[in-house]
Amino acid sequence: MAMPEIRFDDGAAYEEGMGRWSNLAGQVFLEWLAPKPGLKWLDVGCGSGAFTELLMQRYAPSEMHGVDPSDAQLAFARDRPGARGAMFQRGDAMALPFGENRFDAAAMALVIFFVPDPDKGVAEMARVVSPGGIVAAYAWDLFGGGFPFEPIRAEVRALGLTVPGPPSGPISRMDALSDLWQRTGFEAIETREITVQRTFANFDEFWTKSTRTGGSRAMLSTLPPDAIEQVKQRTRAKFPASAQSGLTLSARANAIKGRVPG
Repeated sequence: MAMPEIRFDDGAAYEEGMGRWSNLAGQVFLEWLAPKPGLKWLDVGCGSGAFTELLMQRYAPSEMHGVDPSDAQLAFARDRPGARGAMFQRGDAMALPFGENRFDAAAMALVIFFVPDPDKGVAEMARVVSPGGIVAAYAWDLFGGGFPFEPIRAEVRALGLTVPGPPSGPISRMDALSDLWQRTGFEAIETREITVQRTFANFDEFWTKSTRTGGSRAMLSTLPPDAIEQVKQRTRAKFPASAQSGLTLSARANAIKGRVPG
């Protein structure tokens, strides 16, 4: 059975599911980047605006632009109180709607594994960032078990069912990111691992917020109701009984940064 297209067409659902994880990882990522305030920033694949909002609140960019292919996500981003002043528009990561040397910094936050041609997407960031500027990304370690929804995906696999992979393959591996940044010609390349934790009130909250959007929803939508229930109960059984009064999970991302030469 073909896997349906992964769509992010509900900004609120995305925010409750992945957006909170993105915010946690984004905070660590930005502390590591430690950018100067007042830069002109581009958030590629800005989605619901979680990372954009962090940048606006913490580093006071002189300009903040976000690009994403989802109108629903962009609508949610525009309504974020903390992202007021940012400019959001629909766009393709592999053909950014900006001229050369337009920004001081560009980032992909949990996006690079959705870009069909990561080389082209990163080359586009390098094109629109001025010499000496920052180009950075972080991505869940999907192939190392770091994805926030890995407990659910593991039980789907255990039943012999299909788990969708990212369109761009294992690009989120640290070695793959390093190779890509080197191929693109960046200078002063650095990497780091980001580990974050999130607490849910109970297992049911984790399940509901983890299966309403994106890849998890697409994956489960291919299964009959009895198989979905089986996956749910197998996932529940992985956690102790105390999970009904509080469940803390970890996720891990790989991050990379470099400077445009010149």
